[in-house]
Amino acid sequence: MRNYELMIILDPEVDERSVQTRLDKFLEIVTKDGGSAETDIWGKRRLAYEINKRSEGIYAVVTMTTLPEHAKELERVLGLSEAVLRTKLIRPDAR
Repeated sequence: MRNYELMIILDPEVDERSVQTRLDKFLEIVTKDGGSAETDIWGKRRLAYEINKRSEGIYAVVTMTTLPEHAKELERVLGLSEAVLRTKLIRPDAR
């Protein structure tokens, strides 16, 4: 298992009350085989530049421990979702 950090920017039209449940649904990929994930929702913030004609987005940071193939699958599934504007997955302990 490896440590990862995932930054997700969601479409601002997504209901902010449903953000946690949406993220939990995505994170089932990580947690189903013994991985762990902690979510920190930052809320709606202004973007540095427009993405898909949106000037705001709902930011969330996920700190997780999982297998590399599960992290890759999560990134793929997030890329397919229309509610996700942008993602960035990193391994903070990799040098």
